Amino acid sequence: MSRGSSGFPLVIMKRSQWTFITNHGKVLAAIANHPRKTAREIGDSVGITERTAHKIILELEEAGYITKTKVGRQNQYQIHPDVPLKDEMSDASVGELLAMLGWKRPPAHRPKDSD
Repeated sequence: MSRGSSGFPLVIMKRSQWTFITNHGKVLAAIANHPRKTAREIGDSVGITERTAHKIILELEEAGYITKTKVGRQNQYQIHPDVPLKDEMSDASVGELLAMLGWKRPPAHRPKDSD
């Protein structure tokens, strides 16, 4: 057994692999920041497989957090920021969570004045 300079056994601590934000939150944030990314690109940016990204995207869509629209051969996603989080501890919305993660809510589209 290795010993440190103090004579006590040297213990090497592994860094914990947990994070506060789940993969669902990370995928949602990736979509919010890049709504035209593919599931593969989303998975790569989050550190999960494409298959897992597809599964999470489907779950987010089924829960009403996002809408997926086909644009040509690719999907485009729209975030629904006013949907409440699935969390019994908070009444915050998805948009509030995303804002904490640095998301800037797009401005509302306003009809042009016809002068």
